[in-house]
Amino acid sequence: MIVNIAFWIFVLAFDLLLPGVMIGFGKEFMKNPPREINPGYGYRTTMSSKNQETWDFAQRYMGEVWYKAGKVLLIPSILPLLLVLGRDVGTVGLVGMIACGVQLVVMLGSIAVVERALRKTFDKNGNRL
Repeated sequence: MIVNIAFWIFVLAFDLLLPGVMIGFGKEFMKNPPREINPGYGYRTTMSSKNQETWDFAQRYMGEVWYKAGKVLLIPSILPLLLVLGRDVGTVGLVGMIACGVQLVVMLGSIAVVERALRKTFDKNGNRL
């Protein structure tokens, strides 16, 4: 039983990591986004790097998306694990892995959301519509 609880706590902590990172970086990017277009840090896509205005928009918008998505992911990350508390290691691991997969889909899906917002706000050359 002790091993199962320890593993359950490990999986819970692991599954809260991605929503926590999304909330933290989201809040940071909303308040203090990377100021200059750079190759190492920030939301870096071809469209977001067109000019300083697209860069600033993309950093703040991505911050908003990640902050909201991270908060929404908290409950679906915890609830399934509460349902398997005390179960065998295989079941806890499988549920944790599925939760992590859902989180990754949401995180990667945020790229499409930000790119769509960029296309609605700027033309293909980065000029505001």
